[in-house]
Amino acid sequence: MDRLLFLRNSWRESASFASESSDEGVFPGPGGYLMQLVYYPDPILLKTARPLERIDGGLREKTAEMFELMYCESGVGLAAPQVGWGVRLFIFNCLGEEDRSGERVFINPRILGRGEDYLVEEEGCLSIPEVKGKVSRPDEILAEFQDLSGEMRREELCDIESRVFQHEFDHLNGVLFLRHLNTTEKLVAKKMLRELEKEYSERGETAGSGPPGRSGDS
Repeated sequence: MDRLLFLRNSWRESASFASESSDEGVFPGPGGYLMQLVYYPDPILLKTARPLERIDGGLREKTAEMFELMYCESGVGLAAPQVGWGVRLFIFNCLGEEDRSGERVFINPRILGRGEDYLVEEEGCLSIPEVKGKVSRPDEILAEFQDLSGEMRREELCDIESRVFQHEFDHLNGVLFLRHLNTTEKLVAKKMLRELEKEYSERGETAGSGPPGRSGDS
């Protein structure tokens, strides 16, 4: 989710999630990272990502860079389009930076089935600073994806893993969590979105050209 600010209840703590300008999806950014976040209303965030055809050692390096950027932003998930890379790939670690055993990479993912029970939780997005709202999603899903070895896997996900997967999967289809908000929350978000659009326009922004002028956001 982008600053995918995703608020988790009970066992959860407050957390945030991270223009197809280049196949490499890397741009000079702050903090020593080649990659940097792409912000609303960058056009790449509304595009459908293409399948990733080549899985090699270079991909492992790119996903490692994505994890470091995600941790830098206190995130739990990050999709490739959020760093200006228009391919069907995302990462997450629902355990947080302190436990890297939870790192997952999902390549060319699909959702094969959704459970009947829905939960409403608050989400936000690293690519849409300061905007958040409640989103209803299935608590369980059946997912299919390739891992970093290229192996096809099928897995049932529930609770926070299901929610983060669905949020990031939406990014691959050009869908922002804003679409899932109710009418009242959309109206509340509208003013902040206009401010982001104004900043983007004033910078003469082109896809993937950099973050808004507000360093230190978390």
